[in-house]
Amino acid sequence: MAFFKGQETYSIDNKGRVNIPAKMRKSLSPEANDTFAITRGLDKCITAYPIDEWKKYEEKFANLNQYDEKNRYFLRMLLMWSEEVALDAQQRITLPRKLLEFAGIESKVMIVGMGDHIEFWNPDEFENYLNKFNEPYEKVAEQVFSDSMK
Repeated sequence: MAFFKGQETYSIDNKGRVNIPAKMRKSLSPEANDTFAITRGLDKCITAYPIDEWKKYEEKFANLNQYDEKNRYFLRMLLMWSEEVALDAQQRITLPRKLLEFAGIESKVMIVGMGDHIEFWNPDEFENYLNKFNEPYEKVAEQVFSDSMK
């Protein structure tokens, strides 16, 4: 199982190609075959799941009741933005233009490890995201951990 952590800021070329940091590539399992499922993130970012991790989510998606309107909306939004991409010989993936536009990514991209997936952010958007939280990190950590222990 992959577990991505850390962050790096890289350049992205005019074809939408970006290197995956070596420390994150090392977390890929052989079952991922150097392939990611990429899609729109929950915030203004792009998410990339190793294909073996994505398959676990696909099983969950298949079990959603598609007669429920919110489930259909969620699946449509998630899957219409989704694509599979593989690492090329230079250890890069190509982020589709529509996802780059959604995330506002132009020449620089912040790559953030998020456990089972990687996020790609416009560095300014990421800074805005962090600044919108009014509570100190320690208070958020306390709440998250106390809620998860129940």
